[in-house]
Amino acid sequence: MSLIDDLKLTVPLIQAPMAGVSTPSLAAAVSEAGGLGSIGIGATDAAGARAMIQESRGRTKRAFNVNLFVHGHARADPEREASWLEWLAPQFAEFGAEPPASLRTIYKSFAEDPDMLSAILELAPPVVSFHFGLPSADTLSALRGRGIYLMATATSLDEARAIKSAGIDAIVAQGIEAGGHRGVFDPAAPDDALSTLALTRLLVRELGLPVIAAGGIMDGAGIAAALDLGAVAAQLGTAFIACPESAADDAYRAALRGPGAYHTILTSLISGRPARALANRFTALANELGGRVPPDYPRAYDAGKALHAAATAKCEHGFGAQWAGQGAPLTRALPAARLVQTLRDELQRCGSNFAAQHATQTTLSS
Repeated sequence: MSLIDDLKLTVPLIQAPMAGVSTPSLAAAVSEAGGLGSIGIGATDAAGARAMIQESRGRTKRAFNVNLFVHGHARADPEREASWLEWLAPQFAEFGAEPPASLRTIYKSFAEDPDMLSAILELAPPVVSFHFGLPSADTLSALRGRGIYLMATATSLDEARAIKSAGIDAIVAQGIEAGGHRGVFDPAAPDDALSTLALTRLLVRELGLPVIAAGGIMDGAGIAAALDLGAVAAQLGTAFIACPESAADDAYRAALRGPGAYHTILTSLISGRPARALANRFTALANELGGRVPPDYPRAYDAGKALHAAATAKCEHGFGAQWAGQGAPLTRALPAARLVQTLRDELQRCGSNFAAQHATQTTLSS
């Protein structure tokens, strides 16, 4: 299938499925405006996923994307986890709280969640995308059997080759600039930290699959640049955080407008996996790490969420997971539909090939 033609997109834009930020109302607004809206269900269970997919379907008749986390098994390490909690104890004490007695695996990987697979097969959303890795061949075959368009994130050529070998329809080329969790398959392996520009062009040249550029793209000029590199579309996440339809709280939105937006940082402290966030008090703890290694994702996130809750209860918002990409200072607080229209207008002013082709098709069909 062709991403643009078969999904009937009128603007080559995918709203990134940032878990905890994306909502059915945001995804539907983007889809209704001509892009591909997305919901992230990696941080919920099968019941929560069902509710989000059903709400999205109730808000739009157009295609939308459902994103799943396919991370490796989280290994419990009592000694490392006890050391981590002991290190964080003074931060909890500042807010009159105690760290958790132990850490939990708060999110299941899609690879280990048969209930989630059953829900996805039953509801058959138009598009499903994978982050952190790939499910089994049997799972992919079952999803294809339901007519679902499949996408997966790659941060390197090797990951992209694995995606192609698995028969995935399109690849999201996630550059190091991107906000949120970096989609590396193995967080312990060396990371070449390729930029969106370099990775997109490399995958377009090497693989012969549709490539979606992701990372640091905030406006129509950025989308045009991605298309010029050979991408079929661009994926934007940080650009949509300030939309009223997103789930970002007031503190997150304020931080996005503040000086931290100019100093995003890639950190594993919050969740146990590398993710790009606004600089805040939590990310600053890296200066005191002293060689400690965070527990596996998502067990480290159990501690991070507990610390954020304790701090928030005392009106301190600097310990939240305020994910954002390097383009954060370019954020515009617009309703999602208006932002998509603005991006479309900017893209047309750039004279991109997509804009010219779409204008020709519109003329011929009228």
